Amino acid sequence: MKIFLMRHAEAVAEGPGLSDEHRYLSDKGRQTARRVGTALSSEALPLQAIYTSPLVRAVQTAELVAQATQFAGEVCVLFGLAPGFPPQLLAERIAALETAILLIGHEPNISALGAYLLGRPSFPPFRPGQVSLIEGGLPRWTLEPQTLAFNRLLVA
Repeated sequence: MKIFLMRHAEAVAEGPGLSDEHRYLSDKGRQTARRVGTALSSEALPLQAIYTSPLVRAVQTAELVAQATQFAGEVCVLFGLAPGFPPQLLAERIAALETAILLIGHEPNISALGAYLLGRPSFPPFRPGQVSLIEGGLPRWTLEPQTLAFNRLLVA
């Protein structure tokens, strides 16, 4: 199984009249999501499904990445990717899903899920727009959103 973990791209700040769950992507965040999607597309990744947190900034990230990778399926909301959901429950839920999935969520939950999936005490925190691949229960690579470089994923 290939599990691509991604933190949503940069969002606007919370403020008066704009709650955390309604924060949307900034212009920079939209550009990053498109660029990361294009970089993923260049790797000819066989995504079978894209799942996202229900929060606006994550859904927008998922839609932009899906567009950039020319993903033909439907982007689906998975409530377990919302902030505060325990990683072990989410891991049980995704165990029965497709074999190549992209999960888009939030910090610190997305790195906690990575640690849980690898059976490790910790996982490097994600920057906005960062993607990491776990394949066959092993850490493979991380895609840095600023440089679009694929680097070896080092996990403690």
